[in-house]
Amino acid sequence: PDVFYEIGKARTKVSAVLKHQAQYQIDPYHKIRRIDGDHPFKDAVAGGFVPYKVRQRKKGKIAYFNYELAKEMGLIDKQHPHKMNRQLSKTLLDTFAIQIINEHDIINQTKIDPKDIKKNSYMATRYLQLQHPNKKGLTSGDGRSIWNGVINHRGKTWDISSCGTGATCLSPATAINQKFYQTGDPSVSYGCGYSEVHEGIGNAIFSEIFHLNNIETERTLLVIEFPKGLSINVRAGQNLLRPSHFFNHLKQSHYDRLKNAVDFFIDRQIKNGHYPKLKTPKSRYNTLLNSICETFAKITAQYECEYIFCWLDWDGDNILANGGIIDYGSVRQFGMYHHTYKFDDDERWSTTIPQQKNKARDIVKTFAQLCEFLKTKNKKPLKSFNNHPILKKFDKIFQKHKESILLQKIGLTERQANLVRRKNSKLVKRYIEAYTYFERAVSVEGPVEVTDGVTTNAIFCMRDILREFPMMLEKEFSNITDQEFLDIIVSEYALKEDKKLTTRRRKQIAQFQTAYMNIIKAIANTERKSVKRVLANISARSAIINRYERITGDALIHITTKLIRQKNNFTTDQLHSFIESFIYDQILIPEERNKFPANKPPRSTRKLMNHMVRIIRTHREGI
Repeated sequence: PDVFYEIGKARTKVSAVLKHQAQYQIDPYHKIRRIDGDHPFKDAVAGGFVPYKVRQRKKGKIAYFNYELAKEMGLIDKQHPHKMNRQLSKTLLDTFAIQIINEHDIINQTKIDPKDIKKNSYMATRYLQLQHPNKKGLTSGDGRSIWNGVINHRGKTWDISSCGTGATCLSPATAINQKFYQTGDPSVSYGCGYSEVHEGIGNAIFSEIFHLNNIETERTLLVIEFPKGLSINVRAGQNLLRPSHFFNHLKQSHYDRLKNAVDFFIDRQIKNGHYPKLKTPKSRYNTLLNSICETFAKITAQYECEYIFCWLDWDGDNILANGGIIDYGSVRQFGMYHHTYKFDDDERWSTTIPQQKNKARDIVKTFAQLCEFLKTKNKKPLKSFNNHPILKKFDKIFQKHKESILLQKIGLTERQANLVRRKNSKLVKRYIEAYTYFERAVSVEGPVEVTDGVTTNAIFCMRDILREFPMMLEKEFSNITDQEFLDIIVSEYALKEDKKLTTRRRKQIAQFQTAYMNIIKAIANTERKSVKRVLANISARSAIINRYERITGDALIHITTKLIRQKNNFTTDQLHSFIESFIYDQILIPEERNKFPANKPPRSTRKLMNHMVRIIRTHREGI
């Protein structure tokens, strides 16, 4: 009987494979066509969204398609070439080139061809946003976005949403001015409901670079371009819920909606293998709290070390609950630690990079309140969680992870970094103390205005000394002069007054070099290798990690502008191949970079690539 059972299972499996292959032969893009607005969140969290019917939007064309992501999601076959064809283009436009039929359309009886109206409704989700007058999330959420649906593939579930699909009733403009807006209304910017192709291409490049450098983020699947530089930007992730999707129900003390939303998130994390299987409510909420704590402690440590400005705030709006970066409009990667930079959002200023840690801590504290509420149905005041044990755990994880990242930036592997940190804590402390002294130094010029905010310029580029110093030590394992050290780290932002070799600076230079070389010796002794061999490996790794041509937010703006201007000179496939090559060239993790063979851009775009590299070099120290 067992043999016959196994034969039956094999036949069923073969039959399913053959059926799947036949379906691909008939319609290779049938999984894309299934994306029709249906999403399980609708049934799970009543009142957690606003439903909208949608209509087909005309005159769109494919500006960018992420073939690798589409393959990962199972939307196209693994062997699909990275080339656009007529059938794929039509399928993508039929599925994603849509616009909501909003309140303004209904009130003013906008004429719409019934043939263009899709069968299902799509959801704009509700969540907390500080820029709204109401601080409980009663009026806020997806202001120009809708959720397209979910895709299941190989045990993973993916959410898909689109930005630029029309003005919803959840935008700040509607809440502030108490009126519904027509999609495309020129009197409002964010509230008009549209997005721009410049925004879409920039987000696609930045998010994919972050993803390949192990920085958690939503990813761009598709950018559809429309006349006048408008676009629909389609994003995907394995869980696109934000902390703010829970905090609105928490602030409103709406227990059932909160429980449903949180349980939906936890179930998805379990299904995707990010959480273990959990049976009791207590174990589920304890796991959630501990996971949130670890996630947000680690990402904020990573942001500080990699100079990533994400504008975290306590509302949990600008970040996913799994720690993924979203809303790239204000996201930046600095070339140096411009730690006083603030983004000017008209009515309020953003947080700075070092302030992001405390905002993440506030998010964790709010989750402590949330989980206690779910377990007891008793909502205690937020201030009663000021000394919750989870906050001490947050601080501890943050410090450990930050130390580990700073050691890896030397060129150590993660294993080496953690080993040194555990066995030579005093040595690591002295190294980081000297490193931080130079990293945080700012110009005597004081605060200066930049295009979108204000900052006080950093004056020393520590990535340069981390790249150059091991190569110099390979030649002679001894200290370089104070002036040589300063000449390497000094940036274009430094004024004459900023370049002085003060007594304190000489002391910190000596401390940095001594601690650095002792770390190398510690690794050599632990691994029973020669200092020369350890240095050779560190030098090679550091050249990648601290690469001279590392993209910044300023560089991306100029690169995207150049791409948009030049795109008509290339075919869609040439442009995509160029973007793919450019993204791969920005992988700064040695282990990850080795996974991708040298990917040269098409010959027709070589000149453009050289120009992009020059842009990166020009803005490598900026914001």
